[in-house]
Amino acid sequence: MDKWKMYMEIQQLIKQGFSKTKVAEKLGVSRSTVYRNLEKSPSEMAGWVESLKTRSKKLEPYKELILSWLREHSDMSAAQVHDWLQEKHEDLKIGESTVRSFVRELREEYQIEKVTSPRDYEAIPDLPMGEQIQVDFGHTKQKTHDNRDEKLNFIAFVLANSRYKYKEWLDRPFTTQDVIRAHENAFKWFGGIPRELVYDQDSLIVVSENGGDLILTKEFQQYKETRKLNLYVCRKADPESKGKIENVVGFIKHNFAKHRVFHNIDSWNEQGWRWLNRTGNYKVHNTTKKRPVEVFSLEKQHLRPITKDIDLINNYEHSITRSVHKNNTIRYLSNRYSLPLGTFNKFENVCIKETEDKELIIYISQTGEIIAKHKIPEGKGQLVKDRKHSRDRTKGVGAFIDTVTNQFTDKELANHYLETLREKYPRYIKDQLQIILRETKENNENILSAALSECIKRNLYSATDFSDIVSYLKRQRRVDDTTTDNDQMVAPLNKTSGWVMETEAQKRKVDTYTDILEGDAV
Repeated sequence: MDKWKMYMEIQQLIKQGFSKTKVAEKLGVSRSTVYRNLEKSPSEMAGWVESLKTRSKKLEPYKELILSWLREHSDMSAAQVHDWLQEKHEDLKIGESTVRSFVRELREEYQIEKVTSPRDYEAIPDLPMGEQIQVDFGHTKQKTHDNRDEKLNFIAFVLANSRYKYKEWLDRPFTTQDVIRAHENAFKWFGGIPRELVYDQDSLIVVSENGGDLILTKEFQQYKETRKLNLYVCRKADPESKGKIENVVGFIKHNFAKHRVFHNIDSWNEQGWRWLNRTGNYKVHNTTKKRPVEVFSLEKQHLRPITKDIDLINNYEHSITRSVHKNNTIRYLSNRYSLPLGTFNKFENVCIKETEDKELIIYISQTGEIIAKHKIPEGKGQLVKDRKHSRDRTKGVGAFIDTVTNQFTDKELANHYLETLREKYPRYIKDQLQIILRETKENNENILSAALSECIKRNLYSATDFSDIVSYLKRQRRVDDTTTDNDQMVAPLNKTSGWVMETEAQKRKVDTYTDILEGDAV
């Protein structure tokens, strides 16, 4: 409607005794528009209307772009136009009322009518902060870049007090596991858990109402108990109980998803989360007249904190346990399945779960940590082994030698000795290293260094020889300590170590044996 003509009609209706609300209803404008017009005198109104003819509009540079959207999508709302402008031009700062006025003028000028389908809602009093999150599902059909129709599904969450929102999309139907994962992501997004969650009667969550005693799906029941959730499920044909989330579902469909081109699910979710920050949680709410993000800064303080992370794969099935055998395997359906080396020494039992894809998942019940995955074979009596569960026999020896070398003061000499053992005992090198490592843990550096020097000096390249020399040195040190205490220390006859005298065999000349054989010796 022409602004001057509207001004005159408002003045006439007021003079006829109509209230400002009735005037707004008759002319199809807002009450604030009526108030603004009544504040102006005829001369002020005339001057303002004249100034509009020469004043450039802020959205004029975007006129053709907005027109192309309205012509292609005649049912497009001004709010969605505002969001698309912000998405394409992040630096554009403009109010929604300006966009709404500009879109209305374009529709009138170019005769683009808007198709609407109004729906009635009943007002529900606001709940206390942190009291409730409402949850619901929705789906849309989106055009792809090659003009195909792609059906997308989403789950939406909204905090009842602040109207702060979260949503997650899939390009396939949701499973109960998907719903549980979405809940975990939502709780992280909100930074906590409310006192109550409100749902519709979705088959992924609820099996039966059972006269008020809800029977949940097995997985969701386990999740409910793990997170200690308090659930409220709406009765059939009772949309008023979750009117807030129904509004959110409609908002997502008509403001975010409508007319948007789908490329892939990852980029679609990324666009959706940016939309939440830009519009969904930032735009002033029509009912509360506040930005959800600002109210949420207070409401999140009333949420129950998330005390621990839970495993999303295994925590929702009743555990099936299997004993770990000493060869690091378990038995399941007449087959053996390998576990990482060392599992037997750490755990007596593990939990298992068979997936729909015939895969066996093996995990630790206390932590939910997955330690092995195997494809379940067709036959029986088989050993199903993951190659990663075997020893790396080349890399392991080198690492083992480095570990033992580091126990000695002279690492270069120790490494030379151990590498020689590796060449001499290639099949038993780990056993050799294990014997020496045991000695390094039980003795001090002085004894180890002395034993290493004596072994190399005497060309004794064997772990058992090394262990014997260590034992002798320890005995000799005890003897030396005793004699020192009694002041009875005996000086050696020569510089040769005493242990050599004890162990060296008596030597005779060859002639002695010849005389014995010939019978000359007495």
